[in-house]
Amino acid sequence: MKYSLQQISDRLEIEDLITEYAEAVDQADLARLDEVFTEDAFVDYSAFGGAIGSYAEAREFLAQSLPLFKHSQHMISNFQIKLDAERSDRATGKIMCFNPMQLDSPDQTQPVFFVGLWYIDEYVNTEKGWKIAKRSEIRSWDHNTPEFIRSSF
Repeated sequence: MKYSLQQISDRLEIEDLITEYAEAVDQADLARLDEVFTEDAFVDYSAFGGAIGSYAEAREFLAQSLPLFKHSQHMISNFQIKLDAERSDRATGKIMCFNPMQLDSPDQTQPVFFVGLWYIDEYVNTEKGWKIAKRSEIRSWDHNTPEFIRSSF
């Protein structure tokens, strides 16, 4: 496929947006997510037992759940970004994510577990640049997940 300079720019901006999401979550800097999602975004984290609903609900879920983890590292790849041929302000994406996480456990064992997933996204180009308007997860696999987390999905 041959891309115009605008399409190349749009794809790079969307890739930066996806990377910004991953870094904001790994740093537990939820205020940065306000620049990633539209205010009316729909988020579905249910593949691993998380919230389904508005961006505000997803942000609250993250605020409650991220303190459980001492470390996390979203490694994202395979950016399948499709720009809408009819509407230049819309795009969709399927992004692969490998996410090792370490629990901040009171018994000091600090177990590490791993999840594999895909993000299924819809993007919109706003006055402030590209943003995620809809995000859902598709669960691929998990390894060494503690039972209290596993039982939630």
